[in-house]
Amino acid sequence: MALECGIVGLPNVGKSTTFNALSKATAKSSNFPFCTIEPNVGIAIVKDERIDALVDLVKPANVVYPTVKFVDIAGLVKGASKGEGLGNQFLSHIRDVNIIVHLVRCFEDEDIIHVEGSIDPKRDMEIISTELILSDLQIIENRLAKAKKTNKQEAGILEEIKLKLEKGERLVNLKAEEENIAKELKLISAKKVIYVANVDEKSINGNKYTEIVEKIASQEKAPFMIISSKIEEDLAQMEDEEKKEYLEMLGLKESGLEKLSKLSYTLLDLITFFTAGPKEVRGWPIKKGTTAKKAAGEIHSDIERGFIRAEVTSFDDYIKSGGEKQAKEMGLVRLEGKDYIIQDGDIVYFRFNV
Repeated sequence: MALECGIVGLPNVGKSTTFNALSKATAKSSNFPFCTIEPNVGIAIVKDERIDALVDLVKPANVVYPTVKFVDIAGLVKGASKGEGLGNQFLSHIRDVNIIVHLVRCFEDEDIIHVEGSIDPKRDMEIISTELILSDLQIIENRLAKAKKTNKQEAGILEEIKLKLEKGERLVNLKAEEENIAKELKLISAKKVIYVANVDEKSINGNKYTEIVEKIASQEKAPFMIISSKIEEDLAQMEDEEKKEYLEMLGLKESGLEKLSKLSYTLLDLITFFTAGPKEVRGWPIKKGTTAKKAAGEIHSDIERGFIRAEVTSFDDYIKSGGEKQAKEMGLVRLEGKDYIIQDGDIVYFRFNV
């Protein structure tokens, strides 16, 4: 499953700096560096220590880490949903993402002008939320005008969604029929949100502004984290060992990218299974609860179609035994059928015939 995050925020909140830093992270130590798909889209590698352990053991010719696609939405200001600034032309780009990363300015800097004239996280968050809701409202109203003529049942569902949006509400806890329409229309207000407070280097553990963002996130039952775009920018230029020392010096356990990717995985109920062999070691993100047959389809539709069985080894057993051959000799490789639920960390080899 592809993991895609759309980064939104007002101008001058540090969004572009954060986007560039996150997208370039780990590029130097990987065979799959940051690549620009278009001016506002970047791919970042999610390093997984389990993959590193498998690589040390298997010594494959190739390594593929899971990735996160970041979509940077430029120029969101008041009126963006109606075409003000550059925001409107980019809003469509985040309709396909899984998660909205709402970046909020929580730092003071006289050299960086705030588009609203002052630092006020609550006001800033309301501006962005309103613009996203208004953008969705336009889509709902267009669909509703057609549905009133052709589908009375759908029109009724659309009216319910419209009512929520007009109240300024995000589309959470929807009924099944409402959720289906929200997915079909790719409504931004129905997407999962992570609130990210961007601070200066001295406030990495929080300040009076981050407390406001955290409180609002808590009220919405949404994840919250603090990031320093300047620190992430510095980390993006470092080799792994230097990065580790820098994080330790700052008293941080992980980078912003690592924390954001973990939060994203949790929010979307994702786990990772692995394939490992002399040709390649690779991590595959899937939804928790995915069957072996469906997981096979993540690799190739032919493998799912011709699924026979899955040879499964837990990550711990694979590492402790010293690899696939030894795991088989020790009876640690299980044969599982199509309905087996893949577990986080499983190393899987699919048998298939087409």
